[in-house]
Amino acid sequence: MEKEKVSFSEYLVIGVMLFALFFGAGNLIFPAHLGQLAGENLWPSIFGFLITGVGLPLLGIIAIGYSGTNNLQELSSRVHPIYGVLFTSLLYLTIGPFFAIPRTATVPFEVSILPLMGDVNPKISLFIFSFLFFALTLWLSLNPSKIVDRVGKLLSPALIILLIVLIVLSVINPIGSTGRAQGEYLSSPFAKGFVEGYNTMDALASLVFAIIVINAIKALGLKSNKGILLATFKSGVISALFLGIIYIGIAYMGSITVQTFGLFDTGGPVLSNVASYYLGNFGLIVLAMIMILACLTTSIGLITSCAEYFNTLLPNVSYKVLAIIFSVVSFVIANFGLANIIAFSVPVLMFLYPLTIVLMLLTFVSPLFDHSQIVYAGTIGVAFLISIVDGLKALCDSLNIDYFGWLSSIISFYNDFLPLYSQGLGWLVPAVIAIVLTTVISKFFVREGKTVIQ
Repeated sequence: MEKEKVSFSEYLVIGVMLFALFFGAGNLIFPAHLGQLAGENLWPSIFGFLITGVGLPLLGIIAIGYSGTNNLQELSSRVHPIYGVLFTSLLYLTIGPFFAIPRTATVPFEVSILPLMGDVNPKISLFIFSFLFFALTLWLSLNPSKIVDRVGKLLSPALIILLIVLIVLSVINPIGSTGRAQGEYLSSPFAKGFVEGYNTMDALASLVFAIIVINAIKALGLKSNKGILLATFKSGVISALFLGIIYIGIAYMGSITVQTFGLFDTGGPVLSNVASYYLGNFGLIVLAMIMILACLTTSIGLITSCAEYFNTLLPNVSYKVLAIIFSVVSFVIANFGLANIIAFSVPVLMFLYPLTIVLMLLTFVSPLFDHSQIVYAGTIGVAFLISIVDGLKALCDSLNIDYFGWLSSIISFYNDFLPLYSQGLGWLVPAVIAIVLTTVISKFFVREGKTVIQ
Protein backbone atom coordinates (compact mmCIF):
# COMPACT_ATOMS: atom_id res chain seq x y z
CA MET A 1 0.00 0.00 0.00
CA GLU A 2 1.39 3.40 -1.03
CA LYS A 3 1.71 6.12 1.61
CA GLU A 4 1.86 9.88 1.19
CA LYS A 5 3.84 10.43 4.40
CA VAL A 6 5.27 8.50 7.33
CA SER A 7 4.94 9.14 11.05
CA PHE A 8 7.53 10.78 13.30
CA SER A 9 8.15 7.45 15.03
CA GLU A 10 9.05 5.91 11.65
CA TYR A 11 11.41 8.81 10.88
CA LEU A 12 12.95 8.29 14.31
CA VAL A 13 13.55 4.57 13.74
CA ILE A 14 15.27 5.20 10.39
CA GLY A 15 17.24 8.15 11.81
CA VAL A 16 18.51 6.01 14.70
CA MET A 17 19.39 3.23 12.25
CA LEU A 18 21.40 5.73 10.18
CA PHE A 19 23.09 7.05 13.32
CA ALA A 20 24.10 3.48 14.23
CA LEU A 21 25.54 2.99 10.72
CA PHE A 22 27.63 6.15 11.02
CA PHE A 23 28.69 5.76 14.63
CA GLY A 24 31.84 3.67 14.62
CA ALA A 25 35.39 3.64 15.90
CA GLY A 26 36.47 6.96 14.40
CA ASN A 27 33.48 8.78 15.80
CA LEU A 28 34.79 8.12 19.30
CA ILE A 29 38.48 8.92 19.01
CA PHE A 30 38.64 11.96 16.73
CA PRO A 31 36.43 14.38 18.68
CA ALA A 32 38.22 13.28 21.88
CA HIS A 33 41.62 14.06 20.36
CA LEU A 34 40.30 17.33 18.93
CA GLY A 35 39.15 18.32 22.43
CA GLN A 36 42.59 17.68 23.86
CA LEU A 37 44.42 19.69 21.20
CA ALA A 38 41.87 22.49 20.75
CA GLY A 39 41.69 23.33 24.46
CA GLU A 40 40.54 26.93 24.89
CA ASN A 41 39.61 27.06 21.18
CA LEU A 42 37.22 24.12 21.52
CA TRP A 43 34.11 25.82 20.13
CA PRO A 44 35.42 27.13 16.79
CA SER A 45 37.26 23.81 16.34
CA ILE A 46 34.22 21.65 17.04
CA PHE A 47 32.08 23.87 14.79
CA GLY A 48 34.44 23.17 11.88
CA PHE A 49 34.45 19.48 12.80
CA LEU A 50 30.64 19.36 12.83
CA ILE A 51 30.46 20.76 9.30
CA THR A 52 32.50 17.91 7.81
CA GLY A 53 31.67 15.25 10.43
CA VAL A 54 27.91 15.87 10.53
CA GLY A 55 26.88 18.33 7.81
CA LEU A 56 28.61 16.59 4.90
CA PRO A 57 27.25 13.11 5.75
CA LEU A 58 23.76 14.64 5.86
CA LEU A 59 24.44 16.32 2.51
CA GLY A 60 25.62 13.00 1.07
CA ILE A 61 22.48 11.18 2.16
CA ILE A 62 20.28 13.89 0.61
CA ALA A 63 22.40 14.03 -2.56
CA ILE A 64 21.84 10.35 -3.37
CA GLY A 65 18.11 10.72 -2.69
CA TYR A 66 17.95 13.87 -4.83
CA SER A 67 19.94 12.35 -7.71
CA GLY A 68 17.49 9.49 -8.25
CA THR A 69 20.39 7.09 -8.88
CA ASN A 70 20.53 3.56 -7.52
CA ASN A 71 24.09 3.62 -6.18
CA LEU A 72 27.30 5.63 -5.93
CA GLN A 73 28.87 4.13 -9.05
CA GLU A 74 25.88 5.21 -11.13
CA LEU A 75 26.10 8.76 -9.74
CA SER A 76 29.88 9.13 -10.16
CA SER A 77 29.65 7.68 -13.68
CA ARG A 78 28.10 10.99 -14.70
CA VAL A 79 31.73 12.16 -14.85
CA HIS A 80 32.75 9.11 -16.92
CA PRO A 81 32.01 5.37 -16.56
CA ILE A 82 35.69 4.59 -15.88
CA TYR A 83 35.85 7.36 -13.27
CA GLY A 84 32.69 5.93 -11.69
CA VAL A 85 34.36 2.55 -11.17
CA LEU A 86 37.70 3.98 -9.96
CA PHE A 87 36.16 6.52 -7.59
CA THR A 88 33.67 4.05 -6.11
CA SER A 89 36.35 1.37 -5.72
CA LEU A 90 38.72 3.76 -3.93
CA LEU A 91 35.93 4.93 -1.65
CA TYR A 92 34.99 1.35 -0.72
CA LEU A 93 38.63 0.47 -0.06
CA THR A 94 39.03 3.60 2.10
CA ILE A 95 35.95 2.93 4.26
CA GLY A 96 36.87 -0.75 4.08
CA PRO A 97 40.11 -2.76 4.37
CA PHE A 98 42.61 0.09 3.96
CA PHE A 99 41.56 2.23 6.92
CA ALA A 100 38.08 1.97 8.46
CA ILE A 101 37.99 -1.81 8.99
CA PRO A 102 41.48 -1.97 10.61
CA ARG A 103 40.32 0.82 12.95
CA THR A 104 37.47 -1.38 14.18
CA ALA A 105 40.13 -3.57 15.81
CA THR A 106 42.73 -0.98 16.85
CA VAL A 107 40.30 1.44 18.52
CA PRO A 108 38.76 -1.06 21.00
CA PHE A 109 42.25 -2.46 21.59
CA GLU A 110 43.74 0.91 22.52
CA VAL A 111 40.67 2.17 24.39
CA SER A 112 39.72 -0.97 26.29
CA ILE A 113 42.27 -3.80 26.08
CA LEU A 114 45.65 -2.08 26.34
CA PRO A 115 44.87 -0.35 29.68
CA LEU A 116 44.09 -3.78 31.19
CA MET A 117 47.21 -5.55 29.84
CA GLY A 118 49.76 -4.16 32.29
CA ASP A 119 53.36 -4.87 31.22
CA VAL A 120 52.52 -7.21 28.33
CA ASN A 121 54.18 -6.25 25.02
CA PRO A 122 51.56 -4.09 23.20
CA LYS A 123 52.62 -5.30 19.73
CA ILE A 124 52.16 -8.95 20.67
CA SER A 125 48.87 -8.13 22.39
CA LEU A 126 47.60 -6.27 19.30
CA PHE A 127 48.65 -9.14 17.02
CA ILE A 128 46.75 -11.72 19.11
CA PHE A 129 43.70 -9.50 19.61
CA SER A 130 43.43 -8.43 15.96
CA PHE A 131 43.93 -12.04 14.75
CA LEU A 132 41.05 -13.26 16.92
CA PHE A 133 38.95 -10.19 16.03
CA PHE A 134 39.26 -10.64 12.27
CA ALA A 135 38.98 -14.42 12.44
CA LEU A 136 35.61 -13.97 14.13
CA THR A 137 34.70 -11.19 11.69
CA LEU A 138 35.45 -13.46 8.73
CA TRP A 139 33.57 -16.41 10.17
CA LEU A 140 30.46 -14.31 10.81
CA SER A 141 30.78 -12.61 7.40
CA LEU A 142 30.76 -16.04 5.72
CA ASN A 143 27.99 -17.33 7.97
CA PRO A 144 25.48 -14.46 8.20
CA SER A 145 23.18 -14.69 11.19
CA LYS A 146 20.35 -12.60 12.61
CA ILE A 147 22.22 -12.75 15.91
CA VAL A 148 24.73 -10.18 14.57
CA ASP A 149 21.94 -7.73 13.69
CA ARG A 150 20.19 -8.24 17.01
CA VAL A 151 23.38 -7.82 19.02
CA GLY A 152 24.25 -4.72 17.01
CA LYS A 153 20.86 -3.16 17.76
CA LEU A 154 21.45 -3.71 21.48
CA LEU A 155 25.08 -2.59 21.56
CA SER A 156 24.68 0.81 19.89
CA PRO A 157 22.19 2.05 22.53
CA ALA A 158 24.36 0.55 25.30
CA LEU A 159 27.45 2.37 24.04
CA ILE A 160 25.52 5.64 23.71
CA ILE A 161 24.13 5.33 27.25
CA LEU A 162 27.63 4.72 28.64
CA LEU A 163 29.00 7.72 26.74
CA ILE A 164 26.16 9.95 27.94
CA VAL A 165 26.86 8.86 31.54
CA LEU A 166 30.55 9.80 31.11
CA ILE A 167 29.67 13.13 29.46
CA VAL A 168 27.19 14.04 32.22
CA LEU A 169 29.73 13.12 34.92
CA SER A 170 32.39 15.23 33.19
CA VAL A 171 30.05 18.22 33.14
CA ILE A 172 28.94 17.81 36.77
CA ASN A 173 32.40 16.98 38.11
CA PRO A 174 35.08 18.09 35.58
CA ILE A 175 38.37 16.21 35.67
CA GLY A 176 40.27 19.47 35.18
CA SER A 177 40.15 22.84 33.48
CA THR A 178 40.34 23.42 29.73
CA GLY A 179 43.93 23.36 28.50
CA ARG A 180 45.79 25.55 26.01
CA ALA A 181 45.29 25.14 22.27
CA GLN A 182 48.03 23.22 20.44
CA GLY A 183 49.53 23.61 16.96
CA GLU A 184 47.12 24.60 14.21
CA TYR A 185 44.27 24.72 16.72
CA LEU A 186 45.97 27.83 18.11
CA SER A 187 46.24 29.74 14.81
CA SER A 188 43.28 28.45 12.75
CA PRO A 189 40.98 26.34 14.96
CA PHE A 190 37.97 26.35 12.62
CA ALA A 191 39.94 25.25 9.54
CA LYS A 192 41.79 22.57 11.52
CA GLY A 193 38.53 21.23 12.95
CA PHE A 194 37.01 21.26 9.45
CA VAL A 195 39.81 19.09 8.01
CA GLU A 196 39.87 16.87 11.13
CA GLY A 197 36.23 15.96 10.40
CA TYR A 198 37.46 14.18 7.27
CA ASN A 199 38.89 11.45 9.51
CA THR A 200 35.46 10.16 10.51
CA MET A 201 35.02 9.12 6.83
CA ASP A 202 31.26 9.55 7.32
CA ALA A 203 30.80 11.79 4.27
CA LEU A 204 32.31 8.98 2.15
CA ALA A 205 30.19 6.35 3.88
CA SER A 206 27.03 8.45 3.45
CA LEU A 207 27.13 7.87 -0.30
CA VAL A 208 26.91 4.14 0.41
CA PHE A 209 24.56 4.23 3.41
CA ALA A 210 22.06 6.45 1.56
CA ILE A 211 20.78 3.50 -0.46
CA ILE A 212 20.06 1.57 2.77
CA VAL A 213 18.05 4.53 4.08
CA ILE A 214 16.14 4.99 0.83
CA ASN A 215 15.26 1.28 0.67
CA ALA A 216 14.07 1.40 4.31
CA ILE A 217 11.84 4.38 3.45
CA LYS A 218 10.44 2.63 0.38
CA ALA A 219 9.68 -0.41 2.55
CA LEU A 220 7.40 1.84 4.64
CA GLY A 221 5.23 2.41 1.58
CA LEU A 222 6.49 5.74 0.23
CA LYS A 223 6.84 5.67 -3.54
CA SER A 224 6.88 9.27 -4.82
CA ASN A 225 10.29 10.84 -5.39
CA LYS A 226 9.28 13.94 -3.42
CA GLY A 227 8.05 11.87 -0.48
CA ILE A 228 11.20 9.71 -0.43
CA LEU A 229 13.46 12.78 -0.59
CA LEU A 230 11.58 14.52 2.26
CA ALA A 231 11.67 11.39 4.41
CA THR A 232 15.38 10.93 3.65
CA PHE A 233 16.04 14.53 4.72
CA LYS A 234 14.09 14.22 7.98
CA SER A 235 15.70 10.90 8.89
CA GLY A 236 19.12 12.36 8.08
CA VAL A 237 18.47 15.38 10.32
CA ILE A 238 17.60 13.09 13.26
CA SER A 239 20.83 11.15 12.75
CA ALA A 240 22.81 14.40 12.43
CA LEU A 241 21.39 15.76 15.69
CA PHE A 242 22.42 12.62 17.60
CA LEU A 243 25.90 12.67 16.05
CA GLY A 244 26.37 16.36 16.80
CA ILE A 245 25.39 16.03 20.46
CA ILE A 246 27.72 13.07 21.00
CA TYR A 247 30.62 14.79 19.20
CA ILE A 248 30.31 17.94 21.29
CA GLY A 249 30.15 15.89 24.50
CA ILE A 250 33.19 13.76 23.66
CA ALA A 251 35.19 16.81 22.52
CA TYR A 252 34.38 18.55 25.79
CA MET A 253 35.57 15.49 27.72
CA GLY A 254 38.84 15.60 25.82
CA SER A 255 39.32 19.31 26.52
CA ILE A 256 39.27 18.85 30.32
CA THR A 257 41.65 15.86 30.51
CA VAL A 258 45.01 17.35 29.52
CA GLN A 259 45.74 18.81 32.95
CA THR A 260 45.29 15.43 34.65
CA PHE A 261 46.33 12.86 32.02
CA GLY A 262 48.51 14.83 29.62
CA LEU A 263 48.35 14.86 25.81
CA PHE A 264 47.84 11.56 23.94
CA ASP A 265 48.83 10.64 20.38
CA THR A 266 45.25 9.56 19.60
CA GLY A 267 41.84 9.97 21.18
CA GLY A 268 41.63 6.33 22.30
CA PRO A 269 43.34 6.69 25.70
CA VAL A 270 41.15 9.72 26.48
CA LEU A 271 38.05 7.54 26.70
CA SER A 272 39.70 4.76 28.68
CA ASN A 273 41.15 7.22 31.20
CA VAL A 274 37.84 9.04 31.59
CA ALA A 275 35.98 5.74 32.10
CA SER A 276 38.55 4.62 34.68
CA TYR A 277 38.50 8.02 36.44
CA TYR A 278 34.73 8.08 36.95
CA LEU A 279 33.77 4.39 37.05
CA GLY A 280 36.99 2.58 38.02
CA ASN A 281 37.89 -0.86 36.63
CA PHE A 282 34.20 -1.68 36.32
CA GLY A 283 33.83 1.18 33.83
CA LEU A 284 36.85 -0.02 31.86
CA ILE A 285 35.54 -3.60 31.65
CA VAL A 286 32.05 -2.52 30.59
CA LEU A 287 33.53 -0.13 28.02
CA ALA A 288 35.76 -2.93 26.71
CA MET A 289 32.91 -5.40 26.27
CA ILE A 290 30.58 -2.94 24.57
CA MET A 291 33.22 -1.45 22.28
CA ILE A 292 34.65 -4.78 21.13
CA LEU A 293 31.24 -6.16 20.22
CA ALA A 294 30.02 -2.90 18.69
CA CYS A 295 33.15 -2.60 16.54
CA LEU A 296 32.84 -6.28 15.62
CA THR A 297 29.36 -5.74 14.16
CA THR A 298 30.67 -2.70 12.25
CA SER A 299 33.60 -4.74 10.91
CA ILE A 300 31.27 -7.49 9.73
CA GLY A 301 29.05 -4.97 7.97
CA LEU A 302 31.97 -3.32 6.18
CA ILE A 303 33.58 -6.62 5.13
CA THR A 304 30.23 -7.78 3.77
CA SER A 305 29.56 -4.52 1.89
CA CYS A 306 33.03 -4.39 0.33
CA ALA A 307 32.97 -8.06 -0.69
CA GLU A 308 29.51 -7.66 -2.24
CA TYR A 309 30.50 -4.55 -4.22
CA PHE A 310 33.74 -5.98 -5.60
CA ASN A 311 31.94 -9.22 -6.42
CA THR A 312 29.75 -7.19 -8.81
CA LEU A 313 32.92 -5.77 -10.42
CA LEU A 314 34.77 -9.09 -10.44
CA PRO A 315 32.08 -11.78 -10.78
CA ASN A 316 34.73 -14.44 -11.39
CA VAL A 317 36.07 -13.87 -7.87
CA SER A 318 33.65 -15.29 -5.31
CA TYR A 319 32.24 -13.39 -2.35
CA LYS A 320 34.00 -15.86 -0.04
CA VAL A 321 37.44 -15.25 -1.56
CA LEU A 322 36.94 -11.46 -1.43
CA ALA A 323 35.83 -11.61 2.22
CA ILE A 324 38.97 -13.62 3.07
CA ILE A 325 41.23 -11.17 1.20
CA PHE A 326 39.69 -8.11 2.87
CA SER A 327 39.88 -9.72 6.32
CA VAL A 328 43.57 -10.61 5.87
CA VAL A 329 44.44 -7.13 4.54
CA SER A 330 42.57 -5.51 7.44
CA PHE A 331 44.42 -7.72 9.94
CA VAL A 332 47.82 -6.81 8.48
CA ILE A 333 47.10 -3.07 8.41
CA ALA A 334 45.64 -3.13 11.93
CA ASN A 335 49.01 -4.29 13.25
CA PHE A 336 50.66 -1.05 12.15
CA GLY A 337 48.81 0.52 15.08
CA LEU A 338 46.12 3.17 15.35
CA ALA A 339 48.44 6.19 15.14
CA ASN A 340 50.01 4.94 11.88
CA ILE A 341 46.63 4.07 10.36
CA ILE A 342 45.40 7.58 11.08
CA ALA A 343 48.60 9.17 9.76
CA PHE A 344 48.46 7.29 6.45
CA SER A 345 44.72 7.75 5.99
CA VAL A 346 45.10 11.54 5.98
CA PRO A 347 46.72 11.78 2.48
CA VAL A 348 43.98 9.60 0.97
CA LEU A 349 41.25 11.63 2.67
CA MET A 350 42.81 14.95 1.60
CA PHE A 351 42.65 13.63 -1.97
CA LEU A 352 39.26 11.93 -1.81
CA TYR A 353 37.17 14.40 0.23
CA PRO A 354 37.27 17.36 -2.21
CA LEU A 355 36.20 15.05 -5.04
CA THR A 356 33.36 13.73 -2.87
CA ILE A 357 32.15 17.19 -1.82
CA VAL A 358 32.29 18.50 -5.39
CA LEU A 359 30.30 15.47 -6.60
CA MET A 360 27.64 16.28 -3.97
CA LEU A 361 27.50 19.94 -5.08
CA LEU A 362 27.21 18.94 -8.73
CA THR A 363 24.35 16.60 -7.87
CA PHE A 364 22.27 19.44 -6.42
CA VAL A 365 22.87 21.88 -9.29
CA SER A 366 22.77 19.21 -12.00
CA PRO A 367 19.30 20.19 -13.33
CA LEU A 368 20.65 23.70 -14.09
CA PHE A 369 23.00 22.28 -16.74
CA ASP A 370 20.81 19.35 -17.82
CA HIS A 371 23.22 16.82 -16.25
CA SER A 372 25.80 17.62 -18.93
CA GLN A 373 28.86 15.42 -18.71
CA ILE A 374 31.16 18.31 -19.63
CA VAL A 375 30.21 20.11 -16.41
CA TYR A 376 30.75 17.01 -14.27
CA ALA A 377 34.05 16.10 -15.95
CA GLY A 378 35.41 19.66 -16.08
CA THR A 379 34.63 20.46 -12.45
CA ILE A 380 35.89 17.14 -11.08
CA GLY A 381 39.03 17.59 -13.22
CA VAL A 382 39.74 20.98 -11.61
CA ALA A 383 39.14 19.61 -8.11
CA PHE A 384 41.40 16.64 -8.92
CA LEU A 385 44.33 18.88 -9.88
CA ILE A 386 44.20 20.50 -6.44
CA SER A 387 43.26 17.50 -4.29
CA ILE A 388 46.03 15.29 -5.73
CA VAL A 389 48.58 17.92 -4.66
CA ASP A 390 46.97 18.13 -1.20
CA GLY A 391 47.18 14.35 -0.94
CA LEU A 392 50.87 14.24 -1.91
CA LYS A 393 51.62 17.13 0.45
CA ALA A 394 49.90 15.28 3.32
CA LEU A 395 51.81 12.09 2.42
CA CYS A 396 55.14 13.92 2.65
CA ASP A 397 54.07 15.38 5.99
CA SER A 398 53.10 11.91 7.26
CA LEU A 399 56.49 10.49 6.18
CA ASN A 400 58.25 13.58 7.54
CA ILE A 401 60.13 14.16 4.27
CA ASP A 402 60.72 17.31 2.23
CA TYR A 403 58.40 18.09 -0.67
CA PHE A 404 59.72 17.14 -4.13
CA GLY A 405 60.99 20.09 -6.19
CA TRP A 406 58.02 20.22 -8.56
CA LEU A 407 55.56 19.59 -5.72
CA SER A 408 57.03 22.45 -3.69
CA SER A 409 56.63 24.78 -6.69
CA ILE A 410 53.00 23.81 -7.19
CA ILE A 411 52.22 24.22 -3.49
CA SER A 412 53.81 27.69 -3.51
CA PHE A 413 51.77 28.61 -6.60
CA TYR A 414 48.53 27.37 -4.99
CA ASN A 415 49.34 29.21 -1.76
CA ASP A 416 49.83 32.46 -3.67
CA PHE A 417 46.85 32.28 -6.01
CA LEU A 418 44.15 29.99 -4.57
CA PRO A 419 41.82 31.49 -1.94
CA LEU A 420 41.54 29.41 1.26
CA TYR A 421 44.36 27.05 0.20
CA SER A 422 46.20 27.39 3.49
CA GLN A 423 42.97 26.39 5.26
CA GLY A 424 42.68 23.16 3.24
CA LEU A 425 39.88 24.53 1.03
CA GLY A 426 41.85 25.61 -2.02
CA TRP A 427 39.65 23.48 -4.28
CA LEU A 428 36.41 25.29 -3.37
CA VAL A 429 36.58 28.53 -5.38
CA PRO A 430 38.10 26.91 -8.51
CA ALA A 431 35.38 24.22 -8.42
CA VAL A 432 32.62 26.83 -8.26
CA ILE A 433 34.21 28.79 -11.12
CA ALA A 434 34.51 25.55 -13.12
CA ILE A 435 30.81 24.79 -12.60
CA VAL A 436 29.86 28.24 -13.91
CA LEU A 437 32.22 28.20 -16.92
CA THR A 438 31.42 24.65 -18.04
CA THR A 439 27.69 25.34 -17.63
CA VAL A 440 28.03 28.36 -19.94
CA ILE A 441 29.96 26.22 -22.43
CA SER A 442 27.28 23.54 -22.26
CA LYS A 443 24.48 26.08 -22.78
CA PHE A 444 26.39 27.69 -25.65
CA PHE A 445 26.50 24.39 -27.55
CA VAL A 446 22.77 23.99 -26.98
CA ARG A 447 21.96 27.49 -28.28
CA GLU A 448 24.12 26.98 -31.35
CA GLY A 449 22.35 23.72 -32.09
CA LYS A 450 25.56 21.76 -31.79
CA THR A 451 26.02 18.39 -30.15
CA VAL A 452 26.09 18.69 -26.38
CA ILE A 453 28.55 16.46 -24.55
CA GLN A 454 26.38 14.38 -22.24
